[in-house]
Amino acid sequence: MKKQLIVIGTAVLLLAIGLSGCLDNYVEGTGRIQYNDFEGGFYGIVSDDGEDYDPINLPDDFKEDGLLVSFKLVVLENQVSYHMWGEVVRIINIEKL
Repeated sequence: MKKQLIVIGTAVLLLAIGLSGCLDNYVEGTGRIQYNDFEGGFYGIVSDDGEDYDPINLPDDFKEDGLLVSFKLVVLENQVSYHMWGEVVRIINIEKL
C-alpha cells in the first residue's frame, strides 16, 4: 500500500511539473486579425496589448483584415516562421467579437 502511494504521488508530481511548463506558454486576450502583404501575404493576430502572433492554424472564416476576436493561444517556443513576424502560436480557441 505504501509503495502504491509513493508511485501515485510521484506520478502526480511529475504531471504537475510537466503541466506548469505548458501553462507558461498559454496566452489569452482580445485583438484583431491583420493581413500582412509581405512574405507572400498572411494573416496574423495583433492583441490589444500590442503583441503580434503568427498562428499556424487560423481557420479560413477568420481570415478577414480588421476582424475583432477573442483568443486562447499556445506560444510554440523554439519555432520560427518564414514570415519573420510575431510569435508562432497554435490557436486553442478563437471567437469573433
